[in-house]
Amino acid sequence: MENNINQLGNEVGELVESNGIQLSALDSKTQFAESKGRKIAYRIIGKGEPMILNCRFRGNLDTWDPAFIDALAENYQVIIFDYSGFGLSTGKPPENLREFTQDVLDLKAYLKLEKIIIGGWSFGGLVAQMIITEFPDYISHGILIGTKPPGNVPYSFEQIFLDTAYKPVNDLDDEIILFFEPTSPLSIEKAGASHDRIFSRKEDLDIPIAPELWANYGLGFEEFSKDVYNTKQKLMESTIPILVISSNHEVCFPPENWFELNRKLPTTQVVVIPQSGHGVQHQYPEMVASYIHNFVQYIKY
Repeated sequence: MENNINQLGNEVGELVESNGIQLSALDSKTQFAESKGRKIAYRIIGKGEPMILNCRFRGNLDTWDPAFIDALAENYQVIIFDYSGFGLSTGKPPENLREFTQDVLDLKAYLKLEKIIIGGWSFGGLVAQMIITEFPDYISHGILIGTKPPGNVPYSFEQIFLDTAYKPVNDLDDEIILFFEPTSPLSIEKAGASHDRIFSRKEDLDIPIAPELWANYGLGFEEFSKDVYNTKQKLMESTIPILVISSNHEVCFPPENWFELNRKLPTTQVVVIPQSGHGVQHQYPEMVASYIHNFVQYIKY
């Protein structure tokens, strides 16, 4: 079945279920995986090869654009979740990257999944790279959106990103700075449409990530930037196909950092999309989902 939530309001479509699997991101019900004394909040949308997505800084179940999730769900069983102690998940919040990756491993085990496609946006891309390199037998493909490679990099955050990302509450104007291209009328228009899609979910909502948890991301980011797990070398030796999707104006993780590794990462492809920003999959949900699907279908090592 195909979903169509490209338009707003009454065009988002109705919930479609097959064997209990929900095929609409807007209507998918929050479920809980009980593991090791805590509950991991998650939602499943679609059927097919399982794909687990790790969310961004301050991201939760509700901050993924439903158009992007539904476009992926046309071909995959898409699983989104909250890290332990974040959002609706309970338990001790992760304080290092190994603890962030453990949430994925425990969710995978709870759902009895064998091999998965692992994806991540922004900070979630760091977690995904850890899983690719530390648990390669579990992974068929890696999908990295708006993120950085391991270690110190020559191109860093723009100050406007940091100033905006740490505001207590972000509005649409902030989202344009954080995730889109403020100099592009097209990107600004797409930002408004994505914002409306995300906020069209009215029931079974997640809760915002508490400010006292924001530093936990920083602990993971510091480890990754110091490459304490030797992740860069492991990526250079990896046989897992990896797709990096970025933008020509990445205020957070510029794609030039990946260009520095050209010919050093044997299985990594980099796609850079113009007139877009840190949330390129929200600007072009169907196109980015199509890139991902084609990559998974045709690239095998």
